[in-house]
Amino acid sequence: MSDDLFGDSPAGSDNSDYDSSSIEVLEGLEPVRRRPGMYIGGTDERALHHLAAEVLDNAMDEAVAGHANRIEVTLEEGNRLTITDNGRGIPVDDHPKFPGKSTLEVILTTLHSGGKFSGKAYATSGGLHGVGVSVVNALSSDTRVEVARDKKIYAQEFSKGLSKGKISQVGTAPNRRGTSVSFTPDTEIFGKQQFKPKRLFKLARSKAYLFAGVEIRWKCAPSLAAEDVPAEATFQFPGGLADHLAEQIGERECVTSQPFAGKQEFPANDAGDQQGSVEWAVGWPLYSDGSYSWYCNTVPTPDGGTHEQGLRAALTKGIRAFGELVGQKKSKDITADDIITGSEIMVSVFIRDPQFQSQTKDRLTSPEATRLVENAVRDHFDHFLTDNMERGKALLGQVMERMDERLRRKQVREIKRKTATNAKKLRLPGKLTDCSGDGKGETELFIVEGDSAGGSAKQARDRKTQAILPIRGKILNVASATAEKIRANQEIADLSLALGCGTRKDNDPAHLRYDRVIIMTDADVDGAHIATLLMTFFFQEMPEVVRQGHLYLAQPPLYKLTAGKESAYARDDAHRAELEATKFKGKKVEVSRFKGLGEMNPQQLRETTMNTETRSLVRITLPLEFEQRAVVKELVDHLMGKNPEHRFNFIQNRAGEVDRELIDA
Repeated sequence: MSDDLFGDSPAGSDNSDYDSSSIEVLEGLEPVRRRPGMYIGGTDERALHHLAAEVLDNAMDEAVAGHANRIEVTLEEGNRLTITDNGRGIPVDDHPKFPGKSTLEVILTTLHSGGKFSGKAYATSGGLHGVGVSVVNALSSDTRVEVARDKKIYAQEFSKGLSKGKISQVGTAPNRRGTSVSFTPDTEIFGKQQFKPKRLFKLARSKAYLFAGVEIRWKCAPSLAAEDVPAEATFQFPGGLADHLAEQIGERECVTSQPFAGKQEFPANDAGDQQGSVEWAVGWPLYSDGSYSWYCNTVPTPDGGTHEQGLRAALTKGIRAFGELVGQKKSKDITADDIITGSEIMVSVFIRDPQFQSQTKDRLTSPEATRLVENAVRDHFDHFLTDNMERGKALLGQVMERMDERLRRKQVREIKRKTATNAKKLRLPGKLTDCSGDGKGETELFIVEGDSAGGSAKQARDRKTQAILPIRGKILNVASATAEKIRANQEIADLSLALGCGTRKDNDPAHLRYDRVIIMTDADVDGAHIATLLMTFFFQEMPEVVRQGHLYLAQPPLYKLTAGKESAYARDDAHRAELEATKFKGKKVEVSRFKGLGEMNPQQLRETTMNTETRSLVRITLPLEFEQRAVVKELVDHLMGKNPEHRFNFIQNRAGEVDRELIDA
């Protein structure tokens, strides 16, 4: 072999510090503690709760395999979590490959050890790689496992992946069996992060929906309970995903009175082995942004995957075939998004040896899942549409509307708008739904709170003159933020881009892209807070826009009053009382309260808040003292700035005035 095969060494290089002693060999579970991101995706809150999911998945695997019907999830003070099942119990005898070590200890302290590789112990399972409970052990400061098996109770304790002693019998259990895993996440790995009771409660509840044969009992320390997290609860849902969907849709009106729900086993493969099953529940609420939940072997796969592709294919092909059946030729242009968008979807598959994109199992990649799910769901969906033709036609009509809207958007990629420079097309925020007209004095931008309200507003608007820009919740309080933080805020950047008139010293209302800017938020305290933050933004960043009268507040109703065939809307409690004392005096009035703009259907929103003929707006103006801008700025700084003492003093000084006004009213 040539001496210069590997080339000359770089000048000045020295190999003396790189020899065999430089190569580390990590033993046991040390790789997990060194690189937790490789096993649970990081050390953040999501990764912390992944530990709970790994242990709960093992208990669910016992239930799905038919060996357990009860699971208990207990969260104690001190960030300690215990998950118990009444399954077979982890084997406690010596492992044949590790004489002197119990099988339990091997499972808890050795990567890639478990009963799910061959498929003999579990036909389908959420735990696959034999790293779940061992990773939990490695990343916990204290772990205790108890096993009730053969009428005896065994226990073994661990710390940071190492056993603290041999397994021992600690009692008898003539009427008990199963496994209990109790652990406390290591603060060296996760810092001061604590388990979130609400998140664990939701996880436990969702598992019960995914397997109708299991009962899950939730417990947490009374100090950790809250209004939406009880100290104790029991979950068991015989209807499975259909029950889950019904609860999630609630009282919302849907396109079809019945959801599309069902369950189907997959056919056996050539070797005669059962390939698993799929369960689904799909609803189409009106005026909804929709949500999607995908699961494989009871493990959430938030990024979807091949089971999602199978469902999309089944629904798309099914609705196209139905359209052809009823003579709707345009149905051939329907896409999966046309039928999926706005729907509530839940799909759970059980398959052998599933493949995932990562150890955290966010996306299913098993190629056979697409074919299995599509074939299983398609026949059921065809029957769902044709067994009740009116139901099928109603769904087809909704899907065709979405298709038409999509095709319109495709035809009109960019719309000419007045800009700050010339007639060149302007780059606009992706979530802005612009209007098509640019007539002087008639265009409006509605700033709305949330995608749900945005969806209703888009359907209620006049497409020619009204544009919609949804924002997410409470925007940055610019009065107490630095210039750098304001520039980095995405919501403010989108708003400034949509308006096109610059900010602060560059603010020029002559370049404003709309004649009216209308803040439209819910008629409640949170809505008023968001409106206040937006008004603060305009005062500080675009004062001339306010001064010249371009800024308005919409006046959505809070109540709908109905007496017989007569109805009216009330802006607030005072207006409601006025209507009840005048228009509805002496009548039996049915009162419904709107929780938010997103709960109003487009027709109601158009009639009460957006139609220029029937709505009322409040124009936001600056007081005369604006000429002495310092006076107004001082007031805004006191009310919205960083110093809470100023706000406290203002409230104390003005509280008496508010009381007198209420008394006078």
